[in-house]
Amino acid sequence: MATTPASLFEDLKNALKDFKDFLDTNVDIITPAISALKSLVPQITELLDKLIELMGKLETEIKNLPTKIDGLEKAAVFTDKLKTFLSTTKTLLPDEAETIDDVLKVADMVTSLPSLDSIKKEITDLIVAIVGHLKTLKNA
Repeated sequence: MATTPASLFEDLKNALKDFKDFLDTNVDIITPAISALKSLVPQITELLDKLIELMGKLETEIKNLPTKIDGLEKAAVFTDKLKTFLSTTKTLLPDEAETIDDVLKVADMVTSLPSLDSIKKEITDLIVAIVGHLKTLKNA
């Protein structure tokens, strides 16, 4: 079965945490190297600008995820039951496997939404910390 959005956001959180932890430990070591690289590879500033811009867009997308939708819990139960049905249907309709997988991806997203609110703040906090480190490197 496809990766669920809940695990996708957990994976994102873990990747951001790993990146932040690396920067926490190494930004002071990397800063002089970035400063020296700027004269050799001027595009390094553009790279950092693009990373900062992407982090901003990611933060916006995470913040825009719904926090409270009436009936969401019941919709999640509906899609969870739908996933069970579709998974068993896949065996009987092998030619429709791609279509079923597409529907399952959407169902996974709806099923996982009630649990996303708890991870949103963690992800946005990590993004803010990483952007701070990237700005430090940019200003080196």
